Amino acid sequence: MPRMIRHPPTLETERLVLRPFRLADAGRVRELAGDRAIYETTLNVPHPYEEGMAERWIASHAHEFFQGRGMTWAVTQKDGELVGAIGLAAEPRHGRAELGYWIGVPYWNRGYCTEAARAVLACGFETLGCHRILAHHLEENPASGRVMEKAGMVKEGVLRDHVRKDGRYRSIVVYGLVRTEE
Repeated sequence: MPRMIRHPPTLETERLVLRPFRLADAGRVRELAGDRAIYETTLNVPHPYEEGMAERWIASHAHEFFQGRGMTWAVTQKDGELVGAIGLAAEPRHGRAELGYWIGVPYWNRGYCTEAARAVLACGFETLGCHRILAHHLEENPASGRVMEKAGMVKEGVLRDHVRKDGRYRSIVVYGLVRTEE
């Protein structure tokens, strides 16, 4: 990340706590992220979500953080119930990071993702010293674009046939926010 911090901060919002993942979260991650709808609306969440994948993914977070490549938070309700994940992938050389997230299907349409995204964007600018944060979504997932807009990001454009998923090229919609716009 652009600024060095010793450990990923825990972030609190009105309804949520964003904290580092624990290996004990693996079963819940597998349950939520393993839903076919999560796979359909994201680029990097596998399906099927097999045994051991969640543990390996969670174990990779500390290494990524200490290498300065980003941080990932568990999105939990105040009572501790895990509802999803959100993170920033850092590109320190360019003073930027990329926002990514998924929220379990039972928690869709409750504003959790927007609330978490606002907190992570603020952390990215204030704590980590990012100059720019970007995010993108599959064109066929406009709900993710609404999250980005509600979090204050600006639509920058469409990259046509930019990624391949399930053997088919897909367009992505890119959003961004620069420190001076926040």
